[in-house]
Amino acid sequence: MPLPPPDHDALAAVAAGYGLGLSDAAVDEFAPAVSGLLGSWDAVEELYAAEAPATPERAWTRPDADENPYNAWYVTTSITEAADGPLAGRTVAIKDNTAVAGVPMTNGSDTFDGYVPSVDATIVRRLLDAGATIAGKAVCEDLCFSGASITANTGDVENPWDPTRSAGGSSGGSAALVAGGVVDMATGGDQGGSIRMPAANCGLVGHKPTWGLVPYTGAFPIEASIDHLGPITRTVTDAALMLSVIAGADGYDPRQPTGVAADDYLSALAQGATGLRVGVLREGFGLPESEPEVDDAVRAAVTGLSDAGMTVSEVSVPWHLHGPKIWDVIATEGAASQMIENSGYGLNWKGRYDPELMEQYGRLWTEDGTRFPDTVKLVLLAGKYGLNTTHGKHYGMARNLAPKLAAAYDAALADVDLLVLPTMAMRASVRPDRGAPVVERLGRALEMLANTAPFDVTGHPVCTVPAGLVDGVPVGLSLVGRQYEDATVLRAAHAYEQAVGGFPAPTSVVAQA
Repeated sequence: MPLPPPDHDALAAVAAGYGLGLSDAAVDEFAPAVSGLLGSWDAVEELYAAEAPATPERAWTRPDADENPYNAWYVTTSITEAADGPLAGRTVAIKDNTAVAGVPMTNGSDTFDGYVPSVDATIVRRLLDAGATIAGKAVCEDLCFSGASITANTGDVENPWDPTRSAGGSSGGSAALVAGGVVDMATGGDQGGSIRMPAANCGLVGHKPTWGLVPYTGAFPIEASIDHLGPITRTVTDAALMLSVIAGADGYDPRQPTGVAADDYLSALAQGATGLRVGVLREGFGLPESEPEVDDAVRAAVTGLSDAGMTVSEVSVPWHLHGPKIWDVIATEGAASQMIENSGYGLNWKGRYDPELMEQYGRLWTEDGTRFPDTVKLVLLAGKYGLNTTHGKHYGMARNLAPKLAAAYDAALADVDLLVLPTMAMRASVRPDRGAPVVERLGRALEMLANTAPFDVTGHPVCTVPAGLVDGVPVGLSLVGRQYEDATVLRAAHAYEQAVGGFPAPTSVVAQA
């Protein structure tokens, strides 16, 4: 659709918004030059339309409630494009923030209403090329800004271990489907812990790769400096297998360093973990929100690392306690600017954009801001206030502090190979009613980030594995490694899994994938 030509009132509104001090006569004097310049917009649209790919036709179904275990599916599909490959015969759920061409995508939000992508995300294309069957799109939190499964526009996602509790967020649907035996594996996204938190809540393996290792192309961004995609699986072997398929440069994502390449993470598991040095991170325990039972369960689980041949000591990284505050500023002002004001993708970077999504999402939210969930309303109130008041100063400060935070972890990782800490300080919480007070719902959505968010700021690889059960509810243990040493993290996680004899599953699952 050609760009509508601006009339006098539209240009006057722009001038007033920037305080340009233009009279009505001056606005009219500028108008011909503005209209002439905007002619290039129409030319670019014509050129783009000639090159744009056709949207493929792929069958999909919006399941009825009785066909939607845990309320975890947005839509179901059965897409297979390769008969052979490392994932042949394996079913995968794709988090609904990630494009599957020809299949509706909502990102858990009414602000995406009617959007159907025309191109597969890079990781979806790689999964299909590896023989996987895409079984559907898994429900995620509204715009992925919640750590609990309580904000999606399709309703709450239930935890297979206890349907009254949160499955975690924002990749709650992905975790519930894997834990419930509906699919073999799933993709997740992680900006504050959204792979690791649902994996921990549902008793699964969740691997947040090193920032930039897995291309984010085709997934809806929140804030480019903290965006990650990765696997959610039942076993470490499956996580390593999926990571081997989806990692590596694609040439379209500026988050990826030049020449970043995938490793054979699956083969690396055979090296074992004997002799690896593990540092128990003191500051990951005893937080104000910590449940003592969770701390105790994780400390007890550390014996499994010793049983697997690793040496264990305690280390201290005081800056870990500053990490959540640094994340708060980056995620809040960064998301207000990129995810909201610049239609998700932002500007000023080279790579692959999704112009159709930018236009549709931007149009829908500007038409009706009440569509936003309370978590995003909080981001806008605080983030826009900060941006309006200090014009990005505090965002800049936080980003300049991020290397110091990373260096603090790196200093500890110079003496040990891995850090270990509770994935979250508490168990999965009971989901509040949708009519509960805003303060309660915000608390449930954001209370669990202290041990996860700092590693989104620094980009270190982290794998959460089950540390056991506390009163029948899963608890997660996280292993943190050096940048791009994802193979080492997975080796340790796999050795631990073998030492403890495998990970438990819910007593009742809806299906076996």
